[in-house]
Amino acid sequence: MTTAFDPIDLAGTRLANRIAMAPMTRSRAEAELRIPTQLTAEYYAQRATAGLIITEGVQPTAVGQGYPNTPGLHSAEQVAAWREVTDAVHERGGKIFAQLMHAGRISHPVVLGQGLHPVGPSAVTPAGQLFTGTGLTDFVAPRELTADEVRESVEGFATAARNAVEAGFDGVEIHGANGYLVHQFLADGSNKRTDEWGGTVENRIRFAVEVVKAVADAVGPERTGLRISPANPYNDISESDTEELYTALVTAVEPLGIAYLHVLEAVPGLRDLTLALRKQFSGTFVLNPSTDGPTGPEALALIEDGTADVLAYGALFLANPDLPARLQAGGPYNTPDNTTFFGGDHRGYTDYPAL
Repeated sequence: MTTAFDPIDLAGTRLANRIAMAPMTRSRAEAELRIPTQLTAEYYAQRATAGLIITEGVQPTAVGQGYPNTPGLHSAEQVAAWREVTDAVHERGGKIFAQLMHAGRISHPVVLGQGLHPVGPSAVTPAGQLFTGTGLTDFVAPRELTADEVRESVEGFATAARNAVEAGFDGVEIHGANGYLVHQFLADGSNKRTDEWGGTVENRIRFAVEVVKAVADAVGPERTGLRISPANPYNDISESDTEELYTALVTAVEPLGIAYLHVLEAVPGLRDLTLALRKQFSGTFVLNPSTDGPTGPEALALIEDGTADVLAYGALFLANPDLPARLQAGGPYNTPDNTTFFGGDHRGYTDYPAL
């Protein structure tokens, strides 16, 4: 029987186990240059016993930034700073992918600076507020991307992927979940376009597929992953055709031969869709399962029964940097501090000297 503690080949990259550290926003980057710091290197190195570390969301372009003090992969300074992080992880035997996250409309001019304004597939203002560094501020209407800018955004992902490899990352994960730009194109609530990127399911998946193909062409499909979160309402996203939408998306990316598909079950009751997507996709299937609270040791059975190839743990990894060892030993576990799980500096631990 396969267990979460068995190694796995991820399209040519050997993972020591099947326990991944899920991507979680940290907001710890140096503010002016948007570069990771020594604290970032220590934080990820502490968790290098994960089979795979997936970083916090990293903006592929300046206009892709969503939150204060988040890092980018679009400048030479950022590439150099990330090299210190990847070196620290590799020195401890770990594997690390950079998550490329373009926030799209989930941003604010105050956060972006440089005279930039949030963009999206359509000028649809999301409900809610964003922490801008000084307090909560209402979202603004994004500027609708022109056709040329859509193509430039696709190339921005590819360029950032090349930068990630130059910075020493083992690969990249495209963030197509949680209401950010790729998800905004997928969802009919945020995508009102009437051109080739809007309207039908075939058109609404086009941007995601173009991004995946561009990244795979840039750095190799074996270094490319995609994260999705079907039916996730986070960041004021609405989808009227979830099953059709994601079935079409996975059908379209399957021939590209990417390393993995990462499914976040953001809402309960969609396990049948998860299993259908798992059956569709021939590469490694990473699952962040729907649970009542932080994913715990009971989820390990999802590897044993074949539901997933790799399990992604979020909050529990914040509280327990040596999580694979604790899972294998049956505990004990530090309790995550869920009050800081979304947004800001997610220390997320009670008694472990973690960063």
